[in-house]
Amino acid sequence: MDELRARLDAFARAYDRRHLGSDPLGIVRRFDRPEDLELVGLLAAGLAYGRVSSIRASLDSLLRVLGPRPGAFVEAYRPATDARRFEGFRHRFTSGRDVALLLHLVAQARAARGPSLETLFLEGDADPSSPTLESAMDRFGDALFGFDARPFLDGGRVPRRDGVRLLLPVPRNGSACKRHCLFLRWMVRPDDGLDLGLWSGVSPSRLVVPLDTHMERIAAALGWTRRRSPGWRMALEVTAALRNLDPEDPTRYDFPLSRLGILGIVRARGGRIRAGDVAAILDAAGGETRCETP
Repeated sequence: MDELRARLDAFARAYDRRHLGSDPLGIVRRFDRPEDLELVGLLAAGLAYGRVSSIRASLDSLLRVLGPRPGAFVEAYRPATDARRFEGFRHRFTSGRDVALLLHLVAQARAARGPSLETLFLEGDADPSSPTLESAMDRFGDALFGFDARPFLDGGRVPRRDGVRLLLPVPRNGSACKRHCLFLRWMVRPDDGLDLGLWSGVSPSRLVVPLDTHMERIAAALGWTRRRSPGWRMALEVTAALRNLDPEDPTRYDFPLSRLGILGIVRARGGRIRAGDVAAILDAAGGETRCETP
């Protein structure tokens, strides 16, 4: 385990903030005001499915509407008129209407709880001693999607299968919740040039890895999971393996490890990545010692 940690530390030093151009987080980092970072982070994480180039292009399209002060845009948001500005937007399964509705809900949350969504999140964190944020994530989703959805939806309630919910999935539905976990990683982990460290009331030790296809394949290659179907249980299993390496900050290797697939450093063969390929790359970053799994 110590040898693997050393290899991963070296790899993380090689794939640091200099590679933000390969991630939606690089666009989030263009801003410096907390209210802008949080909002753009939520949108960037919500759109984080598909090719990175497409995600970044879609986010840039939204920012052309939101302008240089996205937080101020939401503060003055008027859904009856401003929602029209997102007509024609489409990112795979996400429509301009979904984005416009999400902004309406965020505007209400900020008006009711203050300038940061952290307050709303902490209200649902009933047990801060729990090892992960699973229950808090469920409650956060319930609270955010519980605000008044009019004029988008008659009656004001967001249905369980409404498209806007895809932007912030919750664990109780069984999915890996990659986008929700990614948003929390950006908000909660200390500012290291990658993650933003905007939320101080949540411990990074409770974060769950944002499990995407790249991380799923790498985790399988390293023996961190034996599950064949990605989902919340797999995300917890992979996080448990990462917690063995760093109990206080289990997701700190997520960004560098995901570069393996995003940058094509290792390629899947038949839908799988070979353990030897990952080990060779980590060894090249950290020295001659063989990479061993925990």
